[in-house]
Amino acid sequence: MLPNLNCFSLKSYFQFQQYEQIPLLLRRMPYLKHVTLYLCIKDRNRIIDGTCVQNDILVHIPQLHSLTFYVSSYIDIRDLSHDLSREHIQQTLINIGQQNAATTVNYLSMYTAECSIFSLPFAFDYLPCLGNIFPNIVFNYVTYLLVEDNDGFKHEFFVRIARSFPLLKYLRIFNIEPQVLADMKLSSDHSQSYSMIEYPHLTSLDVSHGHQDYLEQFLNETKAYVPCLTELKALYLRLKIVTNNFTREETRRNCAKVKQLIFFEQLDNVQDYYHYFPLL
Repeated sequence: MLPNLNCFSLKSYFQFQQYEQIPLLLRRMPYLKHVTLYLCIKDRNRIIDGTCVQNDILVHIPQLHSLTFYVSSYIDIRDLSHDLSREHIQQTLINIGQQNAATTVNYLSMYTAECSIFSLPFAFDYLPCLGNIFPNIVFNYVTYLLVEDNDGFKHEFFVRIARSFPLLKYLRIFNIEPQVLADMKLSSDHSQSYSMIEYPHLTSLDVSHGHQDYLEQFLNETKAYVPCLTELKALYLRLKIVTNNFTREETRRNCAKVKQLIFFEQLDNVQDYYHYFPLL
């Protein structure tokens, strides 16, 4: 028992299985007034929702004044007897008095889904999983973001990312599906016309686990402007295609400040990209 402790913070950025240890730990601190939790839970047969927060956390700390939290659950949807409903999960938060909270549900594959619940405003700088559907809010403190979905991303998705994450510095894209083309006006050369998106603080982009369309999305200066991009992780062959053998003018400007280029293939004396990345 820790009767004199009134503030407690626990952050785990790695997925772990021992969620049951969290309520046991909190039972030893019944007089807490301020709690911060950042948890990524895996291999469960049910999600962590508002009902779990009430029964596993709040009931053990009755004098609590503030709860700041982000809880992410990774589950095998084959074990579920019902579909995941963001509206239902959101209602469980409202039922326990957490009106200033939000929910996301993201299908990562045929068998895996991720559900997040978090207090608002979002108080953390790290968001490890975000899909096509997310609340229309601004994440003012997030600098690291991983986007992942079972369905392809649209250009409009990246427009929303730029608006919702104004301080974004590190972006990882996990999506092997091609970019979804929205209904857009055609220019005179019959190519689709996109609005250009600016990411003023983005310094690191990892597209090594993403379709080459997303490399195109960020390197093509007609689609994106990344003036601070200094680190790029990609597959060499995809980068070669997108840049047209490192000769394409539309992708040259966004590559100009890259100082670290990380490939995940073994390359034998390949140096044809050095002139395209002058700061390497």
